[in-house]
Amino acid sequence: MAENTPRTAYTVDSLLAVTVQVFNDRGYDGTSMEDLSRAAGISKSSIYHHVRGKEELLRLAVGRALDALFAILEEPAAVTGPAVDRLEHVVRRTAEVLLAELPYVTLLLRVRGNTATEQWALERRRDFDHRVAELLRAAVTAGELRADVEPRMATRLLFGMINSIVEWYRPGAKGTDGVADAVVHLAFDGLRAR
Repeated sequence: MAENTPRTAYTVDSLLAVTVQVFNDRGYDGTSMEDLSRAAGISKSSIYHHVRGKEELLRLAVGRALDALFAILEEPAAVTGPAVDRLEHVVRRTAEVLLAELPYVTLLLRVRGNTATEQWALERRRDFDHRVAELLRAAVTAGELRADVEPRMATRLLFGMINSIVEWYRPGAKGTDGVADAVVHLAFDGLRAR
């Protein structure tokens, strides 16, 4: 009598975690459904039981990162109070979301616009950036931030610093505690009006 080996039961979320890792390792364009099937240890037909295909998996993955980022803009500390405090909250929480959703945000930052899903993701990223730039502009207008730094440039520099975390941060590595605090201190010590 042959032993029955229990198969791993996959949900969309568990399949997505494997998919994101493979996309980050091989690139979206360099990943086939066969690669995903092999990495997940399930058949391609099992994947198709959960999703229509590779692009749907990409949309779910980058959508998870984007939804987490946009949720920040609706948090009470992001919508009430002085503009500079709201901006500081958004910057801190953006770094925290990046750290909490590292593989998903990494994938989001690597999309280039080659598919409809990638174009959608880039458009939503631009929308998020514009909303943060408006907040930064409001803080400058209120005299809370330096007026000699152009708001769009300051926004790009802020997000350049935050987004670079995906390149070097490794969870649990020595010296990586307090990343969100460091981002806020570096950014706002230089941006606050004196």
